[in-house]
Amino acid sequence: MNLRTGVMNLPNLLTLARIAAVPVVVILLLFDSRAGIWSASLFGLAAATDFIDGWLARKWQVETVLGKFLDPLADKLIVMAALIMLIPLERVPAWAVFIILAREMVITGLRSIASSEGI
Repeated sequence: MNLRTGVMNLPNLLTLARIAAVPVVVILLLFDSRAGIWSASLFGLAAATDFIDGWLARKWQVETVLGKFLDPLADKLIVMAALIMLIPLERVPAWAVFIILAREMVITGLRSIASSEGI
C-alpha cells in the first residue's frame, strides 16, 4: 500500500486517527479523574498530527476532498469533546464552553454558506 496516493494516504490516515482519539480522550476523562496527564498527552499528540497531516498533504500534493472535509471535523470533534469533559471536572466553566462551541458552529455554518456561494 502506497501511503502517498489514493484516498487512504498518510495524511488522511492521520486525520482518521485523530477522530479515533476522541472517544479515548472522553473515556479517560470520564472514568479516571487522575488520567488528566494521559488525556492531555493524547490531545497534544492529536494537535501535532493536525499539523503533520496538513503539511504532508501539501508537500506530497495529495490533498483530497475527504481530507478537506475530515480535517476540520476532526479538529472540532476533539476540541468539543475535551471542553465538554472538562466541565464536570470543574476545569472550565460551562458558560465558556457554550460560547466557544457556539462560535465554532457559527463559523462552520458561515464557511459552508460561503463555500456553496463559491467564496
